[in-house]
Amino acid sequence: MALPVITDDDRRARLGRRHLLATTVDTVEEVADALVGLHATDPATVFLSVCARLTTPSVAAVEKAFYERQTLVRLLCMRRTMFAVATTLAPVVDAAAAREIAARERAGLLKYLAEGVGWDADRLAEVERATLAALAARGEATVVDLGRDVPDLLEQVVVAAGKKYETRQNVSSRIVRVLAADGRMRRSRPRGTWLSSQFRWAPAQPWPAVDPAEARAELVRRWLASFGPGTEADLKWWTGWTFGAVRTALKAVGAVGVELSTGPGWALPDDLFTPETEPWVALLPALDPTPMGWQGRDWYLAPELRPRLFDTAGNVGPTAWCDGRVVGGWAQRPDGEVVWQALTDVGAQTRAALDAEAARLTEWLGGTRVVPRFRTPLEKELSK
Repeated sequence: MALPVITDDDRRARLGRRHLLATTVDTVEEVADALVGLHATDPATVFLSVCARLTTPSVAAVEKAFYERQTLVRLLCMRRTMFAVATTLAPVVDAAAAREIAARERAGLLKYLAEGVGWDADRLAEVERATLAALAARGEATVVDLGRDVPDLLEQVVVAAGKKYETRQNVSSRIVRVLAADGRMRRSRPRGTWLSSQFRWAPAQPWPAVDPAEARAELVRRWLASFGPGTEADLKWWTGWTFGAVRTALKAVGAVGVELSTGPGWALPDDLFTPETEPWVALLPALDPTPMGWQGRDWYLAPELRPRLFDTAGNVGPTAWCDGRVVGGWAQRPDGEVVWQALTDVGAQTRAALDAEAARLTEWLGGTRVVPRFRTPLEKELSK
């Protein structure tokens, strides 16, 4: 029996319905849930990804979700990448991806400490207990605060000994990072603005245990619902798992085979129809979850555009979209104005719509200048 055929146009129609979201969701948590998670390596991405998808977005709404309601949390998870996920999904993401990452982080920390300061696992455990006690006493603290309370955190490791770039590092940041990966601490409000990555820390409890196989199946189901149909290679890349783990999870959720323009793919059994969508445009930030959702991107991003929109490590910069395709990129000038440039032919109507979106984003930012952490050729050109 021939596999159902899902064309590139079908996939782009799904992308518009699921990822633009502006007319269907009202809260930060709904955006995060609809996209499985928001990339959070660059703190600005979370805020800008939400801004692109809500009718009336605000910095305060995202901050309240993170720091007051605590319904949004940062996790080091898929591909050892920082994501912001809804706390309702966090136990699944933790069991499916974050636990294994945390174990690797701890193994790396023990090696770093053994070679750098001669600590063993017992010594590390002692310092971790003191650190968590100090954090509990303060309620909230920076790494510097914790170093004042726990002097062992200030021990230093020589990095790149004998090289021109030799430096000394306090062990504190690595220890705090592992405690956070283990779910014992969480990132609280940053010291600076919403663009800052210098976070304060607060006590936390590990997420409730979920069977890892069940968690992986649920995460694949969520991905297919938001990003499907897709290929095994897409899922392997997005999750960071082996092909074996991906295939087991696909079987567990009853995924069905489909034929894509690139070959075999997978979809949920109730997702074989093409949704109706209205024309749309969007300006999405660097590292946004939409352009970072698949390994195979040719169906929405022409290969000849990639060199201008990605850095050499594969990080996407700010992108301009029309009806499910990337058509260009955008940046902020030093005066705060958002400008965009088409990299392919677009009509007058699309150009006018993206001009309006650039004006909206300029007004929303209100003079705040956002420079992506990973800069790309087009972003650099436009930001001058």
